[in-house]
Amino acid sequence: MLLKILGIIVFVVVAAGLWGWLHLRKMTTKRKKAFVKTTLNSVFVWAEDKGLMKRTPAIDYDYLTHYPDLKIFEDHYDEIRAECLAMLNRQDRLVDISVMGGAYTKAGIHTIDWKTVMFKAGDFVEENCEKCPKTAELLRQTPGIFTAFFSVIQPHQYVTPHWGYWKGFVRYHLGVVIPDNNENKLCWIRVNGNAEQNAKRDIAYIEQGEVYHWKNGEGILFDDNYLHDAANESDETRVVMWLDVRRKMPFYLDAYNRLCLALMRRDESMKKIQRNAVIAG
Repeated sequence: MLLKILGIIVFVVVAAGLWGWLHLRKMTTKRKKAFVKTTLNSVFVWAEDKGLMKRTPAIDYDYLTHYPDLKIFEDHYDEIRAECLAMLNRQDRLVDISVMGGAYTKAGIHTIDWKTVMFKAGDFVEENCEKCPKTAELLRQTPGIFTAFFSVIQPHQYVTPHWGYWKGFVRYHLGVVIPDNNENKLCWIRVNGNAEQNAKRDIAYIEQGEVYHWKNGEGILFDDNYLHDAANESDETRVVMWLDVRRKMPFYLDAYNRLCLALMRRDESMKKIQRNAVIAG
């Protein structure tokens, strides 16, 4: 009987993913984003509400317990930093993040001075991987990564409060180039993990968020589906390595998550991001 129930659950969640994909294919980029956030994510929201999947903490300091593979980036921090610094010598060629997401980012959080070195967006961006071969090698060794890039934010920039788009991810940051190793606490991210406050969709609740200050060579995991903001208040460039990692969950929800991500990889909007991400020269 238990196997039969589990089979039904798997069938339902997989069918939901396929149904969502059929609808997704016909939409504009902006409508796709909204559909993913409100419809496909509802499966995860339902699972959390029913206690079938644990809610994530705002900021997870013990993430290596559940995501031990991420330690490889901290172990090889010096090599990652060296390749990143080489890329910063050619900042004029780096790609603006507004180009990554298509039209829907042009008037939102991506209007600040924010550049990227994109290594993976569903699939690897091979031209960029060739420029940072050690970083790319480490990424290829690490399962479950959907998105990977150096996030390069210029001095005195503020990322306004917002919510992420896919609850099947958790986000990993590795401090790569943090001015003065954040001695003055000028580079930070703030996350409000209160479920009731997030449900109200009021950005004023960001003031009650938990603050983390990046450190060179130090990793952190957080849930970007909670309300969050960030800033580089220093006089120098700040870089973190940004990874979207497949979230740990029960097998039947994991099957749904993997299916949705596999279909997203094939979407034209993702292919466009990969093309736009290529750094010239």
